[in-house]
Amino acid sequence: MKVNFTNRILTNKTFLKCLEKVSEHSTSVAAGTSLLMSVTLRPLAIMTTPDTEKENKQYAASNSICSGLIKFALVEAVALPIENAVKKIDKNPENYLKKLTINRLGKNPENLANSKSYKLLTQILKLSAGFLTAVPKSMFTIALIPIVMDRLFKNKNVNNNLKPAICTEQSSQKPNGKIFFTGSITDKVAKGLGRIIDNKKVQNFALKYQGNDKDIAKHITAATDTLLTATAVVQTNKSTKIKENRKQALNYNNIISTVITIVGGYFVDGLIKKPAGKFVEKFKKLNAGNPNLAKCVEGINILRPAIIFATIYYGVLPVFSTYLSEKTDKYIVKHKK
Repeated sequence: MKVNFTNRILTNKTFLKCLEKVSEHSTSVAAGTSLLMSVTLRPLAIMTTPDTEKENKQYAASNSICSGLIKFALVEAVALPIENAVKKIDKNPENYLKKLTINRLGKNPENLANSKSYKLLTQILKLSAGFLTAVPKSMFTIALIPIVMDRLFKNKNVNNNLKPAICTEQSSQKPNGKIFFTGSITDKVAKGLGRIIDNKKVQNFALKYQGNDKDIAKHITAATDTLLTATAVVQTNKSTKIKENRKQALNYNNIISTVITIVGGYFVDGLIKKPAGKFVEKFKKLNAGNPNLAKCVEGINILRPAIIFATIYYGVLPVFSTYLSEKTDKYIVKHKK
């Protein structure tokens, strides 16, 4: 009975469609998940941290909220046109790729979308949106922290001249808040991505590492988090709006969170790799006749590290990293004196 119930879920049309959407919009799914958890679960966890100064908790919570908002806005601005462009190439590869490229990666246009080498390249292109926006995202996040501090915690030391900046993101959007991309822009992006995929060195890379397509989401997430944290530390130290005596605690919080998330994420992913592999094989057998099976499997491989990293970063770490960052800051200050 239990087995039948599980099988029904794994073959459910809605479930399979969701996996396809995850595959097609991997970066958007990750950004949306981050936004939801960074403005709810993580700030709540931070604010309940025991034996920690109130203002340090406020800065950490503000950092989480700003990070989620800015990440979602910037990543979507870059990710949506890339994801839509890749979808166009998937449907009509002959319009955007050379015949030689299609033959090398997929043998024919019909098999290209299911080719491991092609999937590896397109996932890198889609997931790269988060990496490409890491530096500006950290810069905007640190700049926005004093504004959120002022709005949420009535911080009187924040410069009120920054308040108008909170509306600047909305000015480039339509009245209903959705960002629109015209077909011509998507077509131009598709042609640009096509030129990248047509590059022989890029194809050689894809053919060499095509067996690692299930781990690419994990590696890019780790690289993006590292770049985000490094940039955030630099911007925090430069900021004139964040109190000097709060900067190091904020930096330690970011560094500790990132290091433990990456190390813990790889460790947990390693532990569940064999069970996850068996699960995927079972999933393939149950859905053997599905023409979009490759996309569904790709969706599973994207969700696995995303759930692991998000659970550690947003659910497990906030209290620990906030507490430890303050104690580290006080310890270093004490010994410097």
